[in-house]
Amino acid sequence: MDKSQLKLRLMQESDLELVLSWRNHIDVRRYMYTQHEISLTEHTNWFNKVSKDSNYNLLIFEVDNKPLGFVNIHQIAQGGIADWGFYTSPDAPKGTGYKLGEQALDYAFNTLQIHKLCGQALDFNEASRKFHKRLGFKKEGALEQHHFDGQKYYDVMCFGLLASEYHLITNNES
Repeated sequence: MDKSQLKLRLMQESDLELVLSWRNHIDVRRYMYTQHEISLTEHTNWFNKVSKDSNYNLLIFEVDNKPLGFVNIHQIAQGGIADWGFYTSPDAPKGTGYKLGEQALDYAFNTLQIHKLCGQALDFNEASRKFHKRLGFKKEGALEQHHFDGQKYYDVMCFGLLASEYHLITNNES
């Protein structure tokens, strides 16, 4: 994937069915707060609502013009504080998630000029916890028994990355 063309682009209505198929895949859905299979109508209604809100940035991650992932950067507070969510196509090649993360952080901090990007992971999602740390996020705490899936309560791990920390990391890599 090193010599590939990597990019983020705005999500379009024409991406809805593909993104929904990724989101509803069991390997993605089991790590989400909303774990039921989402209908196309529900997904379309969500897209129509949030795509009109300038605080949301719905993005498609592409490798060589092939869509392989989704990123949502949502500015939640004044001063450039944002949450993010993401997932890759269930059949994406190994390493796609990390490349998506690098592109998303560049977009958040250099294009959107975010001050702080926040992420959350259900406590049993070890891959997401490691992913955040690998990208430079710090674990900021845990929300105890914060998510109920209908049968059990789960802790939610909270992560944060400041623009200043991101720029230190990327400057040291150069």
